[in-house]
Amino acid sequence: MSKVNKAKAYWKENIKYVLILLFIWFLVSYGAGIVFKDELNQIKIKGFKLGFWFAQQGSLYVFVILIFVYVRLMNKLDKKYGYDE
Repeated sequence: MSKVNKAKAYWKENIKYVLILLFIWFLVSYGAGIVFKDELNQIKIKGFKLGFWFAQQGSLYVFVILIFVYVRLMNKLDKKYGYDE
């Protein structure tokens, strides 16, 4: 595989990961916090409704977890294409 083809394949896979992770974050922040709020509010955690929790804190926690997932995926991708140091 030539250097240019390798770089294009690397960025194509990178963009795929970014779009998937952003879609997950969108589902959690918009879906759980706004769209499915009423259904999730039927469940309570330590006295707080789950829909409220997702709208206030849950999406932030998921975002931080997704950052760590992205770092792990990128480390694997770097090794796969020989860009690791």
